[in-house]
Amino acid sequence: MMLFGHRVAPQLSDAFGGILAVLALATLIGLALKIVVRAESARTTIDNLNARIRTWWVLCLVFALTLVVGQVGSLVLFGLISFLALREYITLVATRRADHHTLFWAFFIFTPLQYYLLSLGWSGFVIVIPVYAFLFLLAVMALAGDTQSFLERAAKIQWGLMICVYCLSYAPALYMLDIPGYGPDAKLLLYLVIVDQASDVLQYVWGKLLGRHKIAATVSPNKTWEGFIGGILSATAIGTALWWMTPFTPLVSAAISLLIALLGFAGGLVLSAIKRDRGVKDYGTIVAGHGGILDRMDSLIFAAPVFFHVVRFFYALK
Repeated sequence: MMLFGHRVAPQLSDAFGGILAVLALATLIGLALKIVVRAESARTTIDNLNARIRTWWVLCLVFALTLVVGQVGSLVLFGLISFLALREYITLVATRRADHHTLFWAFFIFTPLQYYLLSLGWSGFVIVIPVYAFLFLLAVMALAGDTQSFLERAAKIQWGLMICVYCLSYAPALYMLDIPGYGPDAKLLLYLVIVDQASDVLQYVWGKLLGRHKIAATVSPNKTWEGFIGGILSATAIGTALWWMTPFTPLVSAAISLLIALLGFAGGLVLSAIKRDRGVKDYGTIVAGHGGILDRMDSLIFAAPVFFHVVRFFYALK
């Protein structure tokens, strides 16, 4: 397939074409429901769903652009996502004037450094933030001389750098994996994103259709056991059906899809707990119908690192 004048691998083009077909079908269904359904409560859900679909059209266009330029495009995209996610996170947590130098290092040194190291293909990217940034930022904070709530402030900044930059960087890091007989392109990244986001969306849909029993009402009021089970099983089925774009067998693809979906659920729950702690509904408003960047990436934060290491351990050349 030709995409913006560039040739894309057949498996990748088939997967992306499938996504566009599903989005087109979802758009038609959403428009039909908007016309047919009259109940006010149901219309609110449909409007929310249609807003999500419109946003996904935009996100697919962005992802298509990254397919054209390959690894560089993915690194730039996720680098920008990490920067914006960290900005949303820091906006919510309490910091002090003395933290400005520490935040400068987090935003403008360690965030781009993480993705630069990935562009070099250096496997040492796995230790830069959890070891060197962890220690260095503490020293910068101590030199600022403000000891009020020092441990709490340090933990918030370090945690933000870990989830918004370190964990998310594992998604484009999939390009680094040297798997025999499997080209280093965007297929694994696309597979991860499809399964992860399908689980997120389908948990929402199943929850709205059948949801009765809350999982953790004070953390995430919309998450139900019915939505959880329906979404997890549906995403696992989708991942199993996409085994052909991975180095996995169908059975292994089912197991890994299940792992991605479960980790995505855990990520969403943890990031929701942070929002509840700060007394907000969403991390931001940058993504129409989805809240902020972190509201959309929360499931990927937990899924990407584990997926990377599972694939690396069992399939990649050491």
